[in-house]
Amino acid sequence: MSNQSGVYPCYKNQFQINTATTGAASMKTIADCESFSVSFDNGVEEWHPFDTEGWVRRLLTSKGVTISVTAKRNVGDDGNDFVAGLTWKNGRDSEADTQWTFPDGTVVKFTGAVINVTNVGSGDSTNVAPLEFEIQSNGKPEVTPAA
Repeated sequence: MSNQSGVYPCYKNQFQINTATTGAASMKTIADCESFSVSFDNGVEEWHPFDTEGWVRRLLTSKGVTISVTAKRNVGDDGNDFVAGLTWKNGRDSEADTQWTFPDGTVVKFTGAVINVTNVGSGDSTNVAPLEFEIQSNGKPEVTPAA
């Protein structure tokens, strides 16, 4: 993806998942993603020392990221099939390397992210089958700024 400046539509963000379970990484885009939201889970310590006369002091001491994705189930797409295949997995088997590529070229890579599948295929009889999941950070991500 080429670097871009200015405003942009949300679809310019792209998400990839490593579909290889051993050996060299095979990052695949997850087909038919429709929307995503990002939540930063920050840990902030607070204290009230005498010298601030009652005013609070704060320090950000921890971080986590959860990316909630809604998609359509697309059987036969490598990325979509891989995520759906994690539905029944548990423990370390539900982890995968993922990356978020921003329109400006910045890449955030999550090593061993927890993939929490929350819906695969359920809905009204006339709906297109959904695939809904969360990418939950598992340790510090690697951020590579745009060149």
